[in-house]
Amino acid sequence: MITYTTSKTKEELEQILALQKQNLAVGLTAEEIAAQGFVTVSHSFEDLDKMNELEAHVIAKDNDRVIAYLLAMTVRSRCDIPILLPMFGMFEEVTYQYKKIADYNYIVVGQVCVAANYRGKGIFDACYAAYKSYFKDRYDFAITEIATRNQRSLNAHKRVGFKTIHQYTAPDGEEWNIVLWKW
Repeated sequence: MITYTTSKTKEELEQILALQKQNLAVGLTAEEIAAQGFVTVSHSFEDLDKMNELEAHVIAKDNDRVIAYLLAMTVRSRCDIPILLPMFGMFEEVTYQYKKIADYNYIVVGQVCVAANYRGKGIFDACYAAYKSYFKDRYDFAITEIATRNQRSLNAHKRVGFKTIHQYTAPDGEEWNIVLWKW
């Protein structure tokens, strides 16, 4: 039976990291990236745990096994993961409804991943329903950035209600979409 909850144990965080490792772009073929999507950032256990202490990550479990996760990241974590600093920097410049993103009280979807055997079964959407349920009363919206080449992720996020509010090209040439989900 699949359940949706928040991460509470060291074992759950370790399972998130194992699922993350299986889906990092650096370990996938171009065909896998195109068909299945990918994750970009490799978190340390310490960073994941620190983020989880501020706001617990949303997970889907099949019995005792984590099969999907949505990481929760607040502005307080902005300096903890250097690769994400440019994203937070963009939030100082990009506006939404005539106001800078940085001036809102937002939650960042630090990363989302569904195990390969569970894709296409509604788990992504159910995880986001749980995410909204946990955070909608404390944050104005959820926001994240998605690489343009990750079309599977862009399409899935659009399906649950995210809208692209800004696009930019990073110094390494990667094109990014900042997407926002107004609750």
